[in-house]
Amino acid sequence: MIKILSLLGTLVFPCAYTMAADEPTDIGANANLWMNVSSFGEAHWLGSEIHLLSTDNWFLLTKKRYSDFELELDVKVPQLQDEYVNSGIIFRAQTAYSDDINSQYAYGYQAEVDPSERRWSGGLYEQATKRQWLFPLHDERSNPGEHLKQNYSPEWTDEKSAAFKNGEWNHYKIRAEGPVIKIWVNGVLTTHVKDTHLSEGFIGIQHHGSTSFAQSGDTRNTAKFRHIKIREL
Repeated sequence: MIKILSLLGTLVFPCAYTMAADEPTDIGANANLWMNVSSFGEAHWLGSEIHLLSTDNWFLLTKKRYSDFELELDVKVPQLQDEYVNSGIIFRAQTAYSDDINSQYAYGYQAEVDPSERRWSGGLYEQATKRQWLFPLHDERSNPGEHLKQNYSPEWTDEKSAAFKNGEWNHYKIRAEGPVIKIWVNGVLTTHVKDTHLSEGFIGIQHHGSTSFAQSGDTRNTAKFRHIKIREL
């Protein structure tokens, strides 16, 4: 079960009304806009931040489904030597039931938060499907298939690797318009592809799971998010 802690008319000004409608919506501050479809995972609202903890790989999802959008947010994960740290932002996500975890889970596109030595933060992964890494390509875990039509920036460069700053707040921007997906990390365009697999779905933020939290309640491996804003296209 999810745990949440939460410390003029258009005829006169038609242009002003249009401009307001185009403004991004802050969806991070309101816990009522989010849901947990799994039997585990905790989301804590602390001021302007959402702190995630989980015993297993888990996503906190929006209740609303989105098609074309531009999403911006900040994410921070801890620097730990004794435990694997990973996170991400899932989008156009779907849900299904798994007997393995006796729970619902999410699958779909994911903008990676990868502070490991691999440094693939800002890469595109397809969570919980056989396609897995869409960009960069993994030697053993990439099966993009016919849906990946084009990669407009096919090299994983040193600039992309260095964009994410481990232990600090990092700004992500994700733009999904039709089949074209772009991901920026701290202003660096890390992913730009055309993929036709998923056209709409939920948006979510990830905690990859913490053994120490499961065993002793240790909260050092907390994934933090803030300033989550979306503009539908």
